[in-house]
Amino acid sequence: MNGSRWRGAGWATLGDSITAAGGYQPLVQQALGFARADNFGRGGCPLTAGSDRDEGATVHMGRHLEAPYDCITIFAGTNDYRLSMPLGELRPAGGVFDARTFFGAYQTLVEQLQSRYPLARINLWTPLQRDKDGYDCERRNEVGRLLADYAAAALRVGQAYALPVLDLYTVSGFNKLTLDAFTSDRLHPNEAGFRRIADTAISFLGAI
Repeated sequence: MNGSRWRGAGWATLGDSITAAGGYQPLVQQALGFARADNFGRGGCPLTAGSDRDEGATVHMGRHLEAPYDCITIFAGTNDYRLSMPLGELRPAGGVFDARTFFGAYQTLVEQLQSRYPLARINLWTPLQRDKDGYDCERRNEVGRLLADYAAAALRVGQAYALPVLDLYTVSGFNKLTLDAFTSDRLHPNEAGFRRIADTAISFLGAI
């Protein structure tokens, strides 16, 4: 792993409460040498526009980035699943998107960021597995979707735009058997959980 490329670089993290908590960023920053790690996470908010938590939707938070960034991470999806935000469909790049769907919001955000930061290494992280408030990896939400569907959507967006995707849903080790060890409530990471996320992200970011 060669993390020297990030020494002195600027990193912006977008997402929900798992990002807003600021638990993984300092560990990654220290390991890879980022000069700045700015946190734009908003707790309880989905990526998708149109919920009753719309002000903090990740698609809108992307507009708050002002400084130059070399690396931008989007880590969202669990609240979209929990709040039953429509998944929508992947559309051709450069088109018109419906930000009230998960695909549309993701594509809107990615294209806005790419237009403003064409040289930045934008990277997408899928949601972690969860088991809270009756919403787990087996239950379909009110629009008939599984959490895995939102994770798969992030992978498809990454493929469409040639962006690296960290598939935490698949490789983090967070699952029903380990959630008590990695989280405080079977959703939000504890110290061990943030360390696991950071260790996985360090390898990922060091390789892109």
